[in-house]
Amino acid sequence: MSNKKIISIILFSACLALEAIGQAPVKVVIDGSMPSHQINRHIYGHFSEHLGRCIYDGFWVSDTMKVAKQGRIRLDIVEALKKIKIPNLRWPGGCFADEYHWRDGIGPRAARPTMVNTHWGNVVEDNSFGTNEFLELCELLGTEAYIAGNAGSGTVLEMSNWVEYLNHPGGSTLSDLRKLNGHPAPYKVKFWGVGNETWGCGGNMTAEYYANEYKRYATYVRNYPGVPINRIASGANGADYNWTETLMKNVGPNRMWGTTLHHYSIPSNTWAKKGSATNFTEGEYATVMKNAWFMDELVTRHSTIMDKYDMDKKVALVVDEWGVWTDVEPGTNPGFLYQQNSLRDALVAGMTLNIFNNHSDRVRIANLAQTINVLQALILTKGRDFLLTPTYHIFDMYKVHMDAQYLPVRFTSPDYMFEGIKVPAVNISASKDSMNVVHISLVNIDPTKSISLSLSLADINFNSLSGTVVTAANYTDHNDFDDKNKISIKPFNGAKKSGSNLLITLPSKSIVMLELK
Repeated sequence: MSNKKIISIILFSACLALEAIGQAPVKVVIDGSMPSHQINRHIYGHFSEHLGRCIYDGFWVSDTMKVAKQGRIRLDIVEALKKIKIPNLRWPGGCFADEYHWRDGIGPRAARPTMVNTHWGNVVEDNSFGTNEFLELCELLGTEAYIAGNAGSGTVLEMSNWVEYLNHPGGSTLSDLRKLNGHPAPYKVKFWGVGNETWGCGGNMTAEYYANEYKRYATYVRNYPGVPINRIASGANGADYNWTETLMKNVGPNRMWGTTLHHYSIPSNTWAKKGSATNFTEGEYATVMKNAWFMDELVTRHSTIMDKYDMDKKVALVVDEWGVWTDVEPGTNPGFLYQQNSLRDALVAGMTLNIFNNHSDRVRIANLAQTINVLQALILTKGRDFLLTPTYHIFDMYKVHMDAQYLPVRFTSPDYMFEGIKVPAVNISASKDSMNVVHISLVNIDPTKSISLSLSLADINFNSLSGTVVTAANYTDHNDFDDKNKISIKPFNGAKKSGSNLLITLPSKSIVMLELK
């Protein structure tokens, strides 16, 4: 045999060895021995701002629209959201919160003043959807209300009166006004935000100034019998760690229940031209994944600052605005923020919810922006018709984690790389519910490669294994009104038990949920 042939054989063998190494399953350890804490169901919350067609022509439709309604609340949408067990709904904003005056939205609708929504399209609103209508919607949904109060253009007295109107049992002028408006019993709203994005559209305040304003407002957001208030401070914009430091130092854990964090994933990294929701390159795909994964660093670093002042983790990190933000759909009002929703959005949703689960010792509320027809919506409407987006299906899959015991997960992910962008390809979270059923959610963001995993399930005994998956042929695929079910939840059979381990092959660009009973 010639030296050349010997060298060729050696090189070929080396290649095979390297390929085998590359194909070795990623080792994952899930510890079922000591569940540490409960994953708060409110991590799976949502957000409905007076913006575009989220409220008007979303939840709240014309008297003449021929769909099932209670009053003007659209009931097919209510039923879709009840299916995913929506735990809380944030309202009325967003930026709109700090120009909203609640008294304009109560009483006989014909007598309510109109207002110009200066933040979102300069449309004129008739205030037909106000406080009582929102709380009726929450009752129909079986969800808790999260109200963002006006600390920008409003007053301390205005917010204090709003709390009294909703929560006082009766006998005061404001609680009697609530009864006159059709609701004798108090609404018992416990989640209250003191302003929104006060570093920007909520007043352009400094952290120091807002900390003082927060203390003043929070003093007069009163507890009434049977309704302890969870006061939530307007927190940081993304990586503004000084804002969190200032709040924790100057307000402290005894005056606030939580502080917020806002972070959006943008395909282009520029607000002026963000990129399309459905027509995008792999470079834009990779950028969104990198920006979405940045949430893990944000939550980690803000939590570390909070730990300095609150070692017992009494203060919640409230991520009450998150999601993908792209350019609006062609031909739609740029102020309405109507965008489509692709498999890319579903992958971001799965990744982000895994991050929240894995930080659920500190993250106790989160709100995807937004519920209907705006940004990374769960539902899109077209007249009487509506569709469920890929993101909706992720929330449907992940609802099993609500109020379950968190199970620690340890592994080192391979990387997804594209033109200098590097992101962990796999992210995972796990929980055990009250019936000792274990759920494991796994996301593979790599758009071309399946990834094999070997799951070591310490102290987890099970007799049956099942799974579901959300994926598609292309990461740009989406549901539209001509094909509403292009992306939906499908059975998954790519996992099998091997001794005390689970062997699983995650398809490229997929979200998988395993159930172990």
